[in-house]
Amino acid sequence: QVQLVESGGDLVQPGGSLRLSCAASGTLFSLYVVGWYRQAPGKQRELVASITRYGANTNYEVSVKGRFTISRDNAKNTAYLQMNNLTPEDTAVYYCNAANGALGRDYWGQGTQVTVSS
Repeated sequence: QVQLVESGGDLVQPGGSLRLSCAASGTLFSLYVVGWYRQAPGKQRELVASITRYGANTNYEVSVKGRFTISRDNAKNTAYLQMNNLTPEDTAVYYCNAANGALGRDYWGQGTQVTVSS
């Protein structure tokens, strides 16, 4: 049974920082491309950042580029999302996704709430 567990969400003031973690269990983490998604109330879930299996390549949604950094440590079965200079527009539930299209596998965590407010 593959599980992804996110943590690190919190209430933070504008301009603040948070580091989200996504811990995987029950699988070889390096098999998967990892993505961080977010969903704000009344909006569709959107891809914020992604990282390839061994971290060679990353991609970011335009609004977070330069502020967010995705990384992973396959030895620890964990991926991270460092979020700096947060704005109220970053308020959302953040989800971790691990996917391997060739294997037809796609897993989601339960989400962690990030609220940016003064």
